[in-house]
Amino acid sequence: MTKYFTNNFTIINLYKKPSIRSEIITQMIYGDSFLISKRNKKWLKVKIKEDGYRGYIKNRKFSKFLKPTHKVHVLKSKVFKLLNKRKGMSEIPFGSKIKVIDNKKKFFKFSKGWIRKNDLKPISYKEKNPFRKISIFKNVKYKWGGKSFKGIDCSALIQVFLNFNNKFCPRDTKDQVKFFKKNINLKKIKKNDIIYWKGHVALALSNKKLIHAYGPMKKTVVMEINQTIERIERTAKLKVIGIKRL
Repeated sequence: MTKYFTNNFTIINLYKKPSIRSEIITQMIYGDSFLISKRNKKWLKVKIKEDGYRGYIKNRKFSKFLKPTHKVHVLKSKVFKLLNKRKGMSEIPFGSKIKVIDNKKKFFKFSKGWIRKNDLKPISYKEKNPFRKISIFKNVKYKWGGKSFKGIDCSALIQVFLNFNNKFCPRDTKDQVKFFKKNINLKKIKKNDIIYWKGHVALALSNKKLIHAYGPMKKTVVMEINQTIERIERTAKLKVIGIKRL
């Protein structure tokens, strides 16, 4: 039987090499699971269960695999160690998965503390429109490799919403553009179509506007589709390489 572990820290970095000076290639949020292929005192070489991504994380005390019951559907959810004192508060990000072990009125308990029931959905929950809440990330800062309210990159913005809706999605744009098969002409673009450049991706909010975690503006922004295409071609010399429909 495959031995998975579950990330029981809010957010952890996955590095390209076993060094904090190495590039952060992605992150694991609370509840993500992984396999360990190599270990030493300081580092673990892992493969993330959700997307197959490989890299290095710091060797910490991780939980054995926990089958989750619920997932966070707000940008960030407060976690309280004690309900009556509301002290020792932390936060876990959108898409985090938890295993409920107790409940009281408006709160569920899990291994990290108490969390508001209103911030959660059952693990099997799916939206008819997987990107319905994507605008909760508007103005979140751009962070290469980021996957949360503390910072997110363009391909993670697509991935976290599909993962939340129990759909597989590759981590990087180069893999996403190959994975999604249905090609769309720019003239026929509509809400939820995904626009790809080399190394960049945006989601159409309508046939006129898009949202993307945009490095040059250092945050997640809503922009006009045609203006964005023109700007990226002018500033980065990149043309659209694909428009995909789920």
